[in-house]
Amino acid sequence: MRTISRVFIIGNGVAGAENQCFGLVRALGLSHRQTLYRVIRPQGDINKRLQWLPVSLHKKLENVRKLISKDSLPTQIAGRGQRLMPLPAERQVVSDIPEADAKHIATLACEAFAKDGPSLVVASGRDTISISSSIKQLAPEYVFAVQIQHPRSRLNRFDLVITPRHDYYPLTPEGQKQIPWLLRRLITPRTSPERHVILTVGALHQADSNALKDAASTWHDELAPLRRPLLVVNVGGPAGHCRYGTDLALELTALLLNVIPTCGSIRVSFSRRTPCKVSDIIRKELGNHPKVHIWNGEGPNPHMGHLAFADAFVITADSVSMLSEACSTGKPVYVIGAERCTWKFRDFHRSLKNRGVVRPFTGKEDISESWSYSPLNDTKEAAAQVIKALAERGWRLPA
Repeated sequence: MRTISRVFIIGNGVAGAENQCFGLVRALGLSHRQTLYRVIRPQGDINKRLQWLPVSLHKKLENVRKLISKDSLPTQIAGRGQRLMPLPAERQVVSDIPEADAKHIATLACEAFAKDGPSLVVASGRDTISISSSIKQLAPEYVFAVQIQHPRSRLNRFDLVITPRHDYYPLTPEGQKQIPWLLRRLITPRTSPERHVILTVGALHQADSNALKDAASTWHDELAPLRRPLLVVNVGGPAGHCRYGTDLALELTALLLNVIPTCGSIRVSFSRRTPCKVSDIIRKELGNHPKVHIWNGEGPNPHMGHLAFADAFVITADSVSMLSEACSTGKPVYVIGAERCTWKFRDFHRSLKNRGVVRPFTGKEDISESWSYSPLNDTKEAAAQVIKALAERGWRLPA
């Protein structure tokens, strides 16, 4: 059998998507063989409105825009018209992560195959679909392509697709009733799961037992001395199918004040998506309470430490990633805002509740009282399916 020699991760710059790739590769024991490449979209105010376009078309339009505006854009000059540098709006963000180029990566895979063996391609997110599928097309005998999150159509472009069960919600009778007839062909997915589709409950992640042990050691001095039980509150941000604002912030602070007597300590953290109007209310209402500590965003992110040391969690319903991580710990997870979610996200919350891994946060909880469930184990189970599929191909992981 041939042995996987290296891993190409195709990212899109979104932490939640790239974290799924890293989590799968970690579960396969291949983190030391991975290289991250990133799909890069044009930057700037105008381009923010074009994120819905396919990446290739977006880049072509940007090139046309630059050609048209080349002579009309003002420049910073020295002497007699000599150009010194682009204006701020024209500057690109500098990164040491290489841009994902399908031809280049396919060439590397071919070279690696001749020398060491086949390569694994792991990608996640809409913007990565064209790159990962092109790599597979250019080097079909040398790579095994895994696409995380549903690619909407033509699943045969990949060796494996890993996606949550709620992505197939549109095929249910309830889901069909919510889709206008003219839009049904555009909604993910179009057919029932194929043989090479791996279904998960939630999102893949890196918070396995070894990662939590490492986090417990790293954060021991800061978190171990806290009074127990420790309640960790993770606040995300409103999304298209889970809308809220200051209303949820006010509700959350009121409910937390109700349960504070049963807590030893509370740690609150916000995500990059949390609106200021939400975080400001929480800071105002809870920031001065002696039992509450709110991470200010400075210094190392305590998220993994929180997962390791928490006795219970309260998590806003918008984040599939944060919920998936917390539900893999086996500790009590309370959700706030699930009733505000619609479409397939409501189906996701229904599945968590039916499995007994989450409960709604009502403010009547005694945080000192624990309860248990069978933890989510999506990442490890998905990795096992990848190993099985590789074996069917005649390939294996390094010993």
